[in-house]
Amino acid sequence: MTKDTQPQSKRKSRRGADASPNLNRDVIIASALELIDESGLEIFSLRTLAQKLGVYPTAVYWYVPNRNELLALVVTHILAKVQVDRRRRAWQHSLRDLFQNFRSAVAAHPNAAPLIGTALVSNTEMSFDFVEHLLSTLSRAGLAGAKLVAAYNSVVAALVGFVAQEFASMPKEDSVAWQMSVQQRLLNVDPEIHPILAGNLRLLSNKAFILRWQNGTEAPLADSYDIFIDIIIGGIEAIGGKSEG
Repeated sequence: MTKDTQPQSKRKSRRGADASPNLNRDVIIASALELIDESGLEIFSLRTLAQKLGVYPTAVYWYVPNRNELLALVVTHILAKVQVDRRRRAWQHSLRDLFQNFRSAVAAHPNAAPLIGTALVSNTEMSFDFVEHLLSTLSRAGLAGAKLVAAYNSVVAALVGFVAQEFASMPKEDSVAWQMSVQQRLLNVDPEIHPILAGNLRLLSNKAFILRWQNGTEAPLADSYDIFIDIIIGGIEAIGGKSEG
């Protein structure tokens, strides 16, 4: 039997990637995100992804070299939904939209929140459009030079920090017992030792970092996030000296 007359499945098995005619980089990224949405990051691997796709792991490696590269592509895919509005508006509106769009993108894939939190600051796959838009917004706020760089870093850290904490994973083992222990601990707060905490416990319980037993999927912190954005904008106004766009 010549090379040209070998069964198609046998010829293609050498390369692996051709095992599925519909397999490509976009399909792999989308399937990886589906797997993370379904099962979380803990069990995610290229092997489990290959099983989901119904191919051998070598087929996945044909398109992505390793797990880290694939996860970087997943982050880029998620944050592609953070629309960059190029309309000329007051910089405060542009920055507020950026924060809100970022939170919405992460909220759609909460299991990926820890990944986004650690990968965004060093993700080589991220589009420069995001960087340019943020720098342009801060420049219109009156920032330049070292202040522009510092503000840029501060905004990126702010974007990552709040949302990553809000949608952070909660313990999966004995979750009910863990939730009850958190609630009981709050009920035992001593008002003489921690008077402000005790006095505001009803408002803080499950609505504040450290004092909650659910993450943002079940107990969103939207109101706090709005005030958080106001604080960021107020700080930039104070440093940049421009209250208008």
